[in-house]
Amino acid sequence: SKIVIIHTNDLPFDFFCDSWTFCECCASTWHSAERDAMQSVLGAVAPSCSTAVSGRLLNRIPQSARPFRAAPSSHRCDRSARQFLTTCAATQEAPTATPPGLSTVPWDGTPEQEQALQQLQQRMAALNVGTPSDETLRWFLRDRVFDVDAAAKKLEDMQRWRTEFKVDAITSQDVAAELASGKAYLHTHKDVNNRPVIVIRVPKHVTGEFSLDDSKRLCVHLLEEAISQLEPGTETLLGIFDLRGFASKNADLGFVRFLVDIFFTYYPKRLGKVVMVDAPFIFKPGWAMVKPWLKKYSALVQFVSREQLAEQYFTPQTLPPEFK
Repeated sequence: SKIVIIHTNDLPFDFFCDSWTFCECCASTWHSAERDAMQSVLGAVAPSCSTAVSGRLLNRIPQSARPFRAAPSSHRCDRSARQFLTTCAATQEAPTATPPGLSTVPWDGTPEQEQALQQLQQRMAALNVGTPSDETLRWFLRDRVFDVDAAAKKLEDMQRWRTEFKVDAITSQDVAAELASGKAYLHTHKDVNNRPVIVIRVPKHVTGEFSLDDSKRLCVHLLEEAISQLEPGTETLLGIFDLRGFASKNADLGFVRFLVDIFFTYYPKRLGKVVMVDAPFIFKPGWAMVKPWLKKYSALVQFVSREQLAEQYFTPQTLPPEFK
């Protein structure tokens, strides 16, 4: 069996570790925390990579030794083979749309769906927590795959939170100080999929500079504005995290936990994609902690370079200015 050792100084951020062991023959990779992520890229490029490195026997491990383990980081494989593998992985275009299985089921207006909507309207009226619009009721039904009980529970939680947090009362003036810091804003242009775009300049968010409640209000204010800009046929948003210059002072796990919670509970499936731009190595420990919180929705997250962001998500005219 031919084995290629792939070193992480040659790979995108999401594959950071000492080294990878990759079998060209079966496209298997074996490493503790990042196995699935590596397979998602190399599983697709393996056929062409295998052709390119054919005959380069870099290491030989008997069948009985599988599953393979990462080789010592001191090992260095053939440079040209590693470069080719890296090129395949880095140039493979990642989809900009929401991954399959992570979007809501469609509303077709069937009798069964209309009946579920009527039942949900009645349930919400009886709860005395306010009655959301029919559009919101449909969205939560779709999120819960038309389970009326589950949708009602989630809607009740959402309505109580909106009342307690005074979401509808938040104004631009309430968040003016944080907006002035430039840490986050709603972009004036949509992305290539016509989604409203929220840009977060992570290095400008310093933990403790503003209260957690202030940061939460800014987040909610931007989300409400972005959702209000959704056009017919578009239902989700794009979130961009600019990580250039990220430092430990920017790691605010309390705020990140809030983000995860509101997108699961109060704005379900409204994020169609989350793009992390130029993540430095120091970001790795925080991402390793946060990724399990996201569960299957970690598939929404894509790590890209500034150039990839420009090529995949925008036209030259619509690209946010800091990425030009």
